[in-house]
This record gives sequence, C-alpha cells and structure tokens, in this order.
Amino acid sequence: MDVRRITFLKVPIDIVKPEDLPSVIYQLLAYAKSSEDFRSAKGQNIVLLSLSDLLRARRKGAYRDYVYNAALVIPISKSIVSGVKFLTGQKVYRYMPFHFVVSLLSILEKREHSLYLLGGKSQILKRVGKNINTTFPRLKVVGRHEGSMRKSEEATVIEAIRKASPDLLLTGKGVRRRELWIARNCTSINSGFRLWCSDLFDVFADKKRRPSDAIFDKGLESIVFCMRNPFRLFRVFPYFRYKLLLLVYKIFAQ
Repeated sequence: MDVRRITFLKVPIDIVKPEDLPSVIYQLLAYAKSSEDFRSAKGQNIVLLSLSDLLRARRKGAYRDYVYNAALVIPISKSIVSGVKFLTGQKVYRYMPFHFVVSLLSILEKREHSLYLLGGKSQILKRVGKNINTTFPRLKVVGRHEGSMRKSEEATVIEAIRKASPDLLLTGKGVRRRELWIARNCTSINSGFRLWCSDLFDVFADKKRRPSDAIFDKGLESIVFCMRNPFRLFRVFPYFRYKLLLLVYKIFAQ
C-alpha cells in the first residue's frame, strides 16, 4: 500500500503523497469489503489530525484509542509537519481538511460509491446534499440525519446507517461527543470509512468561509480561527508545550 505510518511523539501519523491518495483509498475500502466480519474492521476511521488533536492523543483514553485504531491519520497542521522534519528529517504531507474531503468525495465518485451525511441542522444538510449531488453527480447520497438527536433516537439512526451501508459516513458539528461518537459506534455501523470534520457542512453549505489556500499554506489559519473565536488564543499554551516536547525528544534522541 502507498502509505507509510510513523510514530511521532507517541502518536501515529500516515505519510500519503497526494498522487497516491486514490490507490490508498481504494485499497483500504477493498480490504474492508472483503472482511468476513465487518465488525472486525475497526480501523476504517479517517482522522484529520491537528496539533491540539496530537497532544490530546498522547493521553490515555477513548480519543487516543480512536486515533491509534484509525485507517488513516492525516496531519492538517503545519506545526506537525515541521515537527516531524525537526525530529526525524522525514517529509510528511499536510492536507487542508476541505481539500482532503473534496478529494475523497471525488475518488469515491469515480467508482460510484455512496455517502451518508450526519451532523449539522436539517436545512444545512439539505443544502449540503444538493451541492454534493451537483458537484459529484455519480456519488450516491444514501441518507442524512441532523446532528442533534435524542438518546432514544440514536439506535434508530445507527440502524439506518447500517442498512444504508455507505462507503463513507461524513459527520460534522452537532453530533454528541463529536468524533468519539464514531469511536463508540464504529462496530455497529458498517465497514466503510467514517470521517469527522467540525465545520465542514457549514463550508459546503456556503454558511462559513474556509481559510484561503495562501493562508493555509503559510500555517496562519489559526489566526482566522482566533478572529472567529477569541478563546482559541489560549491554545498558545499547548503550542509552547509542544515546542518543549520537541526539544526534549531531540535532546534525548541523540
């Protein structure tokens, strides 16, 4: 398979060249489909790993298990890419979340795979579904459900996803416990991919603007996010902790 997994600060990260992404996706999907028991295919989750996610995955708990068992762990932070190069000299490929998901949908559309949407509000989902149908006409949207649901409704939603058997379950803001909802229910859903991306549906529905490619390439997207939510400024403290970790690992590795 055209993917190489490394361990960085005790967290797995996958090195996937953009040109190799289609073959990687098809191979992983074929493996899941060929499994005699889809419940054993726990590793079909795709994680878009930010710097805060990496630090979170270093701690014991459900999120760490979620990342460690994922099929793909894709870095989205420039700090992770520079940190890997600083410690190991290896080149890691970083993806913008929006572009990664668009590429994934395009890859799945070429073989007429299917998609289920979970998250956001009803009107947002309708608009997202319409935009996806227009942009990816051969990609089948086999179901959707808004993120807010009562506990009594959860089993019904899970059963609907299982019966629809989508090749990709795309989840976004509004789902209780966020990506940990996927981790908790992955063996009850199906053998396809599951991916969480917080603001994705708002971007697809043209309700929120994503950072420009130029800003993302420079690693300055955090400034845009801080302007939207000033509380994100407190993330500067984990960033300093990360820099200290890099220094400690560099010293003791030599």
